[in-house]
Amino acid sequence: MRLERDSKGQLPKHAEGYPMIYYFADGGTCCPECANGGNGSDASESEGADPQWRLFGADIYWEGPPETCTHCGAAIESAYGDPDVSE
Repeated sequence: MRLERDSKGQLPKHAEGYPMIYYFADGGTCCPECANGGNGSDASESEGADPQWRLFGADIYWEGPPETCTHCGAAIESAYGDPDVSE
């Protein structure tokens, strides 16, 4: 899989203003900061990378409860929140 990086080699934090979420090959979720190697992360798209660090996919996180970054524990907020929570 090839993730699109910008001219500085960074993966986007947002796409068209919406928050991005990244996924590791072992099923873990990853915030953009850690996907870009921040917080001491070893995240990589390399096929030979350990599955807990190999970035497997990315998507706009449209709606749902906050996800937790497997690496740093940061909350990854969705664009439209959790549809199962009434305000």
